[in-house]
Amino acid sequence: MILEVAILNVKQEMNESFVDTFKQASSIIASMKGYIRHELQRCLEREGQYVLLVWWETLEDHVEGFRQSEGYQEWKRLLHHYYDPFPVVEHYESIPL
Repeated sequence: MILEVAILNVKQEMNESFVDTFKQASSIIASMKGYIRHELQRCLEREGQYVLLVWWETLEDHVEGFRQSEGYQEWKRLLHHYYDPFPVVEHYESIPL
């Protein structure tokens, strides 16, 4: 299982509508092959900052499956204009302890 982590900095003037639009876009990502679950969390210290956590079965499910899908084009249309700067997305794997 892979965890996708993205820090989302939403433009101040768009902060009000972001969460509603994100809820709408959530059905897109949830329909993708390899999707397990996702969370959006709001930062308490920085207004307009969120962290998106998405669990995928494999890295390929995200970077090839989702990002090369028609659904991703709609995801981009709905969400990408909210961000400044554009988010850095990184992937993590669990370490057995």
